[in-house]
Amino acid sequence: MIQILTIIGARPQFVKAAVVSKALAEAEIRETIIHTGQHYDHNMSTVFWEELGIPAPHVNLEVGSGSHGEQTGEMLKQIEQHIFSLDQKPNGVLVYGDTNSTLAGALTASKLHIPVIHVEAGLRSFNRKMPEEINRVLTDHVSSLLFCSSEIGLHQLAEEGISEGVFDYGDVMYDAVQQFSEIAKSKIELDKILPFKDDKYYLATIHRPSNTNSKENLNSILNSFSTLEYPVLWPVHPRNKKALDSLEMPPNLFIAEPLSYFEMLVALKHSFKVLTDSGGLQKEAYWMKKQCITIREETEWVETLEGNWNQLTGPDTKKIIEACAITPSTKWKPLYGDGNASQKIAAEIGRYLS
Repeated sequence: MIQILTIIGARPQFVKAAVVSKALAEAEIRETIIHTGQHYDHNMSTVFWEELGIPAPHVNLEVGSGSHGEQTGEMLKQIEQHIFSLDQKPNGVLVYGDTNSTLAGALTASKLHIPVIHVEAGLRSFNRKMPEEINRVLTDHVSSLLFCSSEIGLHQLAEEGISEGVFDYGDVMYDAVQQFSEIAKSKIELDKILPFKDDKYYLATIHRPSNTNSKENLNSILNSFSTLEYPVLWPVHPRNKKALDSLEMPPNLFIAEPLSYFEMLVALKHSFKVLTDSGGLQKEAYWMKKQCITIREETEWVETLEGNWNQLTGPDTKKIIEACAITPSTKWKPLYGDGNASQKIAAEIGRYLS
């Protein structure tokens, strides 16, 4: 039987693993999961495993937070040790996205001559100041199987000389939205999430260091929020709470604990518009037919920009306010696959490793 080792450690990876792990099991591919512990808070980690039914990890490395070098180095060390401890050397190592867990898993596997399988390959922001950009570029260049979310990823990899083992099967996060939206609706009550009574509200997630580590940028973002006609719900990442302590909060801004995946799906479904610097939420907003204002200077998900469904503003008060006043200029159209990417990926892994 084909043996896959999956390395995950961050909230978006848990969502992707939920659908891919299920597809691997259906394809009779045996999977062992290592949780690096990159995200370790209950609301950022444990609740996702409980909600999504992800197979229990073989081990939680409990790496936790730290500098990029410290965190990635500790992961490299421990992942290698656990690979050596397995009864059977894996036929492949599966990684998702662009986190430090992704890079650590890919580098460890490549040095041990184990094929690397990268889900969400070919993405580029072309901003090398983002640690995620470094992680995704390096991971792509040591991978044997590369699964892109769209045709743009195929072209980008070809530009970098990578054309073997590259496939565009769509985005596994769309699979998750398709599979879990109705379940979330049946289990989560909106009024238990919202700390206000308004029917319309903006959903915000701001977590990137370029925004949260800069008092000037955070103030600009908060100033823009204060002008909006509806409340703003902001589930705050635990490590960003301290950055807000010394700042004046707008009266229409409501800070919340991180939401579970089901809670986020329900909050997104009922929101008016989305304000974010997250990559995943840009796509989820699009799939839910919600207009997104991305508080960054660039996006990897360039297809969502067509027709102002997604707009780039950076942390600029004036641009954010102007973007919130604009409505989409084109009809919504499907992007990033048909909701069956995970099954196609599992089948291709089976063919490649047989």
